[in-house]
Amino acid sequence: MEKTTRLPRPPIVSVLGHVDHGKTSLLDYIRKTSVAAREAGGITQSIGAFRVTTKNGKKITFIDTPGHEAFSQMRSRGARVADIVILVVAADDGVMPQTQESLGFIKEAEVPFIIAITKIDLPTAQPEKVKTQLAQNGVLLEGRGGDVVALEVSSKTGKGVEDLLEMISLVAELHGVSGDPKASPEAPIIETGLDPQRGPVVRTVVREGTLKIGDMIGAEGISAKVRGLFDENRKPIKEAGSGTPVEILGFSGLPPVGSVISVPGELQASTPRVAKAPARGWSASGGKIQGFPVVLKADTAGSLEAIIASLSGKVGILGASIGDIAEGDIVRASTIGAPIVGFNVKVGKDILALAEEEGVRIYTYKIIYELLSDVEKWAREKEELGQEKILGKAQIVAEFPHNKTRIAGCRVISGRVVRSDKLRLVRGSAERADKEEVLGTVFIKSLRRQKEEISKAEAGEEFGVFFEPQLDFKIGDVLESFAPPKEPAS
Repeated sequence: MEKTTRLPRPPIVSVLGHVDHGKTSLLDYIRKTSVAAREAGGITQSIGAFRVTTKNGKKITFIDTPGHEAFSQMRSRGARVADIVILVVAADDGVMPQTQESLGFIKEAEVPFIIAITKIDLPTAQPEKVKTQLAQNGVLLEGRGGDVVALEVSSKTGKGVEDLLEMISLVAELHGVSGDPKASPEAPIIETGLDPQRGPVVRTVVREGTLKIGDMIGAEGISAKVRGLFDENRKPIKEAGSGTPVEILGFSGLPPVGSVISVPGELQASTPRVAKAPARGWSASGGKIQGFPVVLKADTAGSLEAIIASLSGKVGILGASIGDIAEGDIVRASTIGAPIVGFNVKVGKDILALAEEEGVRIYTYKIIYELLSDVEKWAREKEELGQEKILGKAQIVAEFPHNKTRIAGCRVISGRVVRSDKLRLVRGSAERADKEEVLGTVFIKSLRRQKEEISKAEAGEEFGVFFEPQLDFKIGDVLESFAPPKEPAS
């Protein structure tokens, strides 16, 4: 029997929960930094991993995942990579949609978890209500017929934080969290990005083995000779052992987020996989762009994945890729007058000048919900512009012969009819739209009330109309005044 060299390693702990429930503030207190204050909009917008050492000398690796609804795939990855999950629930807000979603990810990943009831210092805190809500969602706590631990914590006062760290170490010990430093490296990719100076950057947490400078590694067919390893503070390191969060430089491209780094020739590890984010780029093909067209740019694969998932079906994505806005993006956007929407990316002066020359609009954001809100608003506005508007309806109630022509006597039943309007002659059932027949489109030549020429008739008013071409109307037919679809200004 082969001798094992497995040793206890720092547990990888993912922190999940609803947006603004205090995940980053809790981690901020733990590592005594001001990450929460630096996050745009006060919410975490990409996966961040770091290590801490407890008072008892135990090391723990934390992964902070976004709570905004757009980042569902990131939370899923966080749960699948972790040895233990901390599910954060705010004492003043209770179980919310992303709380329930996170519970689903925890169940799917079959990972042990601890409940952290945050914001316990607030006067509106109701921890007992939160515990009841958790029970209603199938989470049975210790003392309530189950074995899930729930701790009340405050990121302001520090109450319960040490207890939480001790509980993490205890759960890790009970579940035998360990790694083999001599094994082949195994490291699930939690995020990727393209740095203008450093090239492809891959963020991972080493689960097995040891990564070293000069190692030949690969993921999903994309290879690398490791030329740089950096810890969570971007300080260069020579090697990264089990349980270590690390940034890797040296990949020839961007491997899919969710894939697992291994040495060439070895099979992918058995760590559960999640849906892949676009690695290098994505573009629409095979037909006309439907809806409001945009070109998307983002700093990381996870962010791009979240934006595409949120906007899918709402806009026409002409292209989507990682990295700063470049000349190729301007060229692509200019083909159909699409704007470029960037998340956490830069725009050089030369690119701005080219965009102005080509008439391409560029919008950049640091907060994802602002980006999504604006793009969805533009899409709605275009849809409204692209829809025909019914301005009024008038029913034909009489017919008057006039100089070998026919005048239609009408009553306005809704809206109004203006002399300059385009009209549609419709025959059929007023109750059944599917029984209606459009006989044609006509233009008003004369609009009169008795012998007086008028410019407009309002609801309830009667008028006579002579229109061209002379369609064969009948009493009971309806004239619809409509405005054709408009194209939005580019």
